[in-house]
Order: sequence, then structure tokens, then C-alpha cells
Amino acid sequence: MSDPRGRIARGLADARTRSLALVDPVDDEALVRQHSPLMSPLVWDLAHVGNYEDQWLLGGVGAPRVGARSDDLYDAFRHPRGDRPSLPMLGPAAARRYLAEVRSRVLDVLDHAGDRLGDGLLYGMVIQHEHQHDETMLATLQLMETGYCPVAPRSPSGATPAGEVLVEGGPFVMGTSTDPWAYDNERPAHVVDVPAFFIDTTPVTNAAYAEFVDDGGYDDPRWWTPDGWKWRQSEGLVAPQFWQRDGEGWGRLRFGFTEPLPADQPVQHVCWYEGDAYARYRGKRLPTEAEWEKAASWDAAAGAKRRYPWGDSPPTVTHANLGGRHFEPAGAGAYPSGASPSGCLAMVGDVWEWTASDFVPYPGFRAFPYREYSEVFFGSEYKVLRGGSWATDAVAVRTTFRNWDYPVRRQIFAGFRCARDG
Repeated sequence: MSDPRGRIARGLADARTRSLALVDPVDDEALVRQHSPLMSPLVWDLAHVGNYEDQWLLGGVGAPRVGARSDDLYDAFRHPRGDRPSLPMLGPAAARRYLAEVRSRVLDVLDHAGDRLGDGLLYGMVIQHEHQHDETMLATLQLMETGYCPVAPRSPSGATPAGEVLVEGGPFVMGTSTDPWAYDNERPAHVVDVPAFFIDTTPVTNAAYAEFVDDGGYDDPRWWTPDGWKWRQSEGLVAPQFWQRDGEGWGRLRFGFTEPLPADQPVQHVCWYEGDAYARYRGKRLPTEAEWEKAASWDAAAGAKRRYPWGDSPPTVTHANLGGRHFEPAGAGAYPSGASPSGCLAMVGDVWEWTASDFVPYPGFRAFPYREYSEVFFGSEYKVLRGGSWATDAVAVRTTFRNWDYPVRRQIFAGFRCARDG
């Protein structure tokens, strides 16, 4: 890695520029209000990323801290999101000052890091963490009743009809032991033997999902697991979150404003239960986590794994829809140069993709740098999502990256693709 300090400094600056740009159009009252019990007030997220940086990039290297007394206040494990509005949070102006002071000290430490810099794992963790909270803040902005007006070009339309590809059976290397910024739950690399399977070339589109909705899919218990059907009934759901009837068809609520539903874009704001029900309706299933990663990363001809579906080079605007560039998914198949070795498209960007798998550790897992990042979430309570969304930054996505959430969560930018046995 050439010029690691420069890369780290640019990564820190890019994340902070994005964070501030997201909240700058929002007035102070909206920043401190909780827009959903599922989400934090935006100002909590803003100060939290500063506190996380304060703890790991100052306290973690023995440098003087800025706001150690705020550690409890911004501890995500001690304070569930529903309780955070009652906390004595920093106000918007104070939060911005806190961010600035922490960053100034961090850059001083970075300038004098010397051999202690190593592979920059802690810096990578903090940069990715801030971008992940940027995506969380985007989910909050989507929930704002007053609306949010992102300034961005509309995404490209779809270019590839729906289809599926066969992924041959056999072993492949899952996870990583070498990626310098990979989280603990992505490690270690290990060989998994996966039987042959078919997988969709693109995520399921709005048009395809609308067929399920209009065919009574939400009213037919045949397609739902018992828990999924119970949840669907208790919530009275009839369609994905933010869909609205528009005459005979469907529209969507996008950042507080109603617009036509783009037929060719991947469906998003669906939970695991909805994706699973749709797959059953089509006579298919959700892919396992191992199937998804093999289809996304394994070059069978070369017997090698790719960091990204297209290779090891970082994402560009020709590969994938990332980083909030369009504030929406692109049409299915809009990025043919981002294809995986198996021929799958959009396996990075556009929408997080639910898999059939529970969030469990890999063989040989070791928690780092703290148990609460991954280990406390392992188990059947959470389902794994893969691939990143249009709101995910390029530094926080790779074919080994693992996200997880409850199977009922819909406010996240999640969709899915289907699979079936080969």
C-alpha cells in the first residue's frame, strides 16, 4: 500500500465530508427529533461517530481524549435507539465542534504515527464505521415526514432482462485472512464445498415483486413461514415499505415525496420474511450466504477469489451504484462491467441482499477489536445481508463483507435475489 497516511487522511476526510453534507440541509429541530423509534436522532449519530473516533484513534493509541465523559452517552449497546432522545445529547452546533476537535487531534497523531501505523486497521475500522452511520442516517432521512431533497442525478435504467445462471458445484474460499480492513466476522478464510445451484443474474425488480403483490401474495399463507405469516398479519402489511397505490399501479415515497415506482429498479425496503415469501411464490428460495459469496467472488477458471465481483481493483462509477451517488438503486443490469465471474450483476451496490443464512461465526473466529462488534450478535436471531446498497460507500463494501439484521427490518435499503438447487 503506497502512502498509507495519505490514503487514511483522504478516507477520514471523505467520510466526514459526506456526513456533514447529509445533515447540513436539515434544520436543528429535525436533527434532534426522533423520526422513528427504530432510528436514533440524527444528531446522536453525528456525535456518535466523533466519539467512536475519539475512543479508537485517540484513546486507542494513548493520546489525550477530547470527550471521554461522553463515552456512556454515545454507547450504542447501553442505550437502545428508542431511549436515545431522552439522553442529554450534544446539540447540533456542539456536535459539529466535537467532531472538528477530535479530527484535528487525530490528524496530529496520524502525522506522528511512525511504525505504529501498521496496516491501518483501526483507521480503516473508524472510516468504515462513519460511512456505515452515514447509511443509517440516510435511512432516517427517508423516514422524515417533512421530506428531504437530495440533489443528485437520477440513476441509469436497466439494461439486462431477468435470468439466472448456473454456478457449478465444488469448493471455494469463503471469507478472508488477508484483507487489511476486513472486520472480524469476515475472518478467517476457509474452504466451503458448495453444491451446484442456480442464482438470479440480478436482484428482484419492482416490476417482478409487484406481480407477487397484485397476485395476492400478501394474503396467501402458503408462501410465508409461520413466523413470517404471523408478523405480516400483526403488522397488516400489503406491500413493501414506502409503496403507495397509484391508480391501478404503484408509486413510492422517496425521501418524503411521492413518485412513480421505477419498474426496472431492484425492490428495496423489504424484510427477510417478504423476500423469502416471494422466492417461495416463484418456486425458488433465498441463496445461502456461501452461495451468494461464491457467485459474487469465485473465479473457477483461475481457482481464485476476487475482492470485488469484477476483480481486485476498487469500485469506479462504471462498476457499481455506491456512495449515494443517485440516492436510489439503478435499473437492474445497468452496470455490466461489474459482472462477477459467474455472470451475476449488481452483487455490489444498489440493494443489500438478504440471504437464507443466520449470522454465525466462521470456523476459527476471533473477536477483534471488541466482542460487541460481531460476537454478541451471533445466532439465529439475525439474518445475513450481502453486497451493500446504493447508500453504502465503496470503502465499506467487498465480496466478503457481512451485514446482519432482524428478519423484520424494512427501513434499511435491502432487497434480494433468488436461487434454486442445481
